[in-house]
Amino acid sequence: MIIQTDSNITSDQQKKITQHLERIGYSWSTVTTQFRQYIIAVGNRPFDIRRVGQLSGVTDVHRVSDPYKLVSKKWKLDYSDINIGDDLVIGPDTFTMMAGPCSIESEAQIESTVDHLVKNNIPVMRGGVYKPRSSPYSFRGLGMDGLKLFAQYCRERGIKIITEVMMVEQVEEMHDYVDIFQVGARNSQNFNLLDVLGGVDKPVLLKRGMSMTIPELLQSAEYIFSNGNEKIILCERGIRTFENSYRNTMDINAIAILKERSHLPVIADPSHGVGIRKYVDKVAKSAVMAGADGVIMEVHEVPQQAFSDGQQTLDYVQAEQLYKQLRELYQLRESFDRA
Repeated sequence: MIIQTDSNITSDQQKKITQHLERIGYSWSTVTTQFRQYIIAVGNRPFDIRRVGQLSGVTDVHRVSDPYKLVSKKWKLDYSDINIGDDLVIGPDTFTMMAGPCSIESEAQIESTVDHLVKNNIPVMRGGVYKPRSSPYSFRGLGMDGLKLFAQYCRERGIKIITEVMMVEQVEEMHDYVDIFQVGARNSQNFNLLDVLGGVDKPVLLKRGMSMTIPELLQSAEYIFSNGNEKIILCERGIRTFENSYRNTMDINAIAILKERSHLPVIADPSHGVGIRKYVDKVAKSAVMAGADGVIMEVHEVPQQAFSDGQQTLDYVQAEQLYKQLRELYQLRESFDRA
């Protein structure tokens, strides 16, 4: 059960609500986010929900049987909009594209990519400064020096930044340079990190883990929400299966299911989803028609020279063509939805 309380609820009112919950055999916890206050109640005894709704200080109450309660669509029927700042909103009535290299490599590379994004009206640049690599001998990013350069060029040109945070200790030092924190597949169940990101007032893009079920992804999102941050974007990026003809199995099904089960925006990552450059455009188009609220793609001026993930990265010409096609497909999808 989710109980929404008045923004100015008194301690006495809250005490009476929680005492009522205890009398009917429910445990409870309070959640305060940047937008609202909630009381989350857990139990299985039958009761008259109207009695709770009539208590002083309660604005609304909802039965939610899902273990992931706050991110569930069972209580919030309207989809959430995530405000990134400067009139950029990710949500149900927009289609947002994010693009950039796997890794931030140099000042020249940042400048070239920003020029490309501005030319094509892409509002968010992706790029890793801390890279979780399978091999300890691979390029692992430029760290904070790279992030500061990244932020300098993007902010001069009005481009937002999304980059991966890997450890709790990095959150504070990265905070002022990042517009969206990305939690990668390897950290999607790093609950200590999710707890800390729940305490920041910046959007978090949460990628699905390599072997993660949909309920597990939503439970991870619940960690962030329950610690105070409602600005969460889910990302389907493919899962590991028995198939070895491509890097991952892009679960297009998951986009539609997530949109049904959660009110949070859903972004697709076709680059990691298939891992082979010549198929990225096809997977991206499928994601649009499945209902994705945007895509995040890997783009590099010369993919063959990229420090990481060049095999799944589009060059500028390929990317420009895909941007145009995705915008056209989104308009087509909107016309179907209105029909």
